[in-house]
Amino acid sequence: MLVGAVGAAGAVGSVARPEPLPLAPTVAGAYLDAASPTPVAPPTPEPTREPDVELAVVAAGDVLPHMPVLRSARDGDGYDFDRLLGPLDPWVEAADLALCHLEVPIVPAGSAPSGFPVFGAPAQLVGGLADQGWDGCSTASNHSVDRGWAGVGATLDALDAAGLGHVGTARSAAEDAQPQLYRLERGGRTVTVAHLAATYGTNGMPVDVDKPWSVRLIDATDLVRRATDARAAGADVVLLSLHWGTEYRTAPTDVQRALAQQLAESGVVDLVIGHHAHVPQLVEHLAGGPGGQGMWVAYGLGNYVSNQDEACCAAETASGLLLTAQVVAPGADPATGTTAGPARVTGVQWTPITVDRRGGHQVHALTDVPDGTATLDGRATLDAAQVARRLSLVRAAAGTDAPERTTPALASGSTPTVVPRTR
Repeated sequence: MLVGAVGAAGAVGSVARPEPLPLAPTVAGAYLDAASPTPVAPPTPEPTREPDVELAVVAAGDVLPHMPVLRSARDGDGYDFDRLLGPLDPWVEAADLALCHLEVPIVPAGSAPSGFPVFGAPAQLVGGLADQGWDGCSTASNHSVDRGWAGVGATLDALDAAGLGHVGTARSAAEDAQPQLYRLERGGRTVTVAHLAATYGTNGMPVDVDKPWSVRLIDATDLVRRATDARAAGADVVLLSLHWGTEYRTAPTDVQRALAQQLAESGVVDLVIGHHAHVPQLVEHLAGGPGGQGMWVAYGLGNYVSNQDEACCAAETASGLLLTAQVVAPGADPATGTTAGPARVTGVQWTPITVDRRGGHQVHALTDVPDGTATLDGRATLDAAQVARRLSLVRAAAGTDAPERTTPALASGSTPTVVPRTR
């Protein structure tokens, strides 16, 4: 075709280049270029998958209801723990998975509650924990058998009745052999979290000789085997609660450090959550862990609710850590259900919490009450100076590996499914 316009070189009357012919499909579905018979493959569509799943797992320290705590919760003929735990509701109920540590047994039917040194809590305590948003608890502690075999059963029965998971004590060898599993439906896939627990001992209180499985004791080889088995059975993440260490000591012991490193080197534990010391301890990232990407350990979360503070005990007993761990799991391919890799605990943060013992044993995040707390008549039960001192102690104990968290996590989906352990 001739044109009379000025071409790119300024010439007049240049001949236009011919239009390219369209590609013609072949019987094989490839294409042939008009100037060449060489087949050209069609573009390969990019693989698609759901966005990565991000979960917030929250854990807290010792639930240790001394008798004064029970008196604060007393409500007529029963108990109302909501008013003690309530200030921390936003921190717990918004988590994707919330795991507490029930240090004491629930009293068997017909028995009265008791405090130190032989504890026994009313069943309403479990109801209060469920109301707050906890999904399950570890139950292995030095007080697990304070109320004997009957107390072990009463505790797990109460947790079952409230819909809470549990691990660390058991009513049968079959139940003991299983981790507590939690399943969370997110991003087109199911993320399964396994929870294990064990204690250093039972304060010399006897475990029934014909029921050695009723309280799980710490044994590194056994814990690694259980974590390995949980992964082989489909767990994406394995969390381990340990009742260990030395009471009222903020620095982890050599035994704690050695065991934590052994667990990290096993490559099958994602996070260790420590209890028992009643004071906050170091939060640390260790070499090893799943895929060689490291393992987080919180050596001790301190107290969640108790009657301890500087008036009776070490000043650090007034406070604890609320741990928030991030779990990231690659999203699934919607066509095949496969994922791009395993789930990992990618980081943790801690929030300083405290018990206002004189204010009815209410539990607060210290960052929520910088000016202290007050009763209805205006009397300060925890003043700003006390808050500052407690905050300083917690920060010194927790260390600098993990950052402090000042706002609650937000759940990414519906509540988890608690998978019952078969009895």
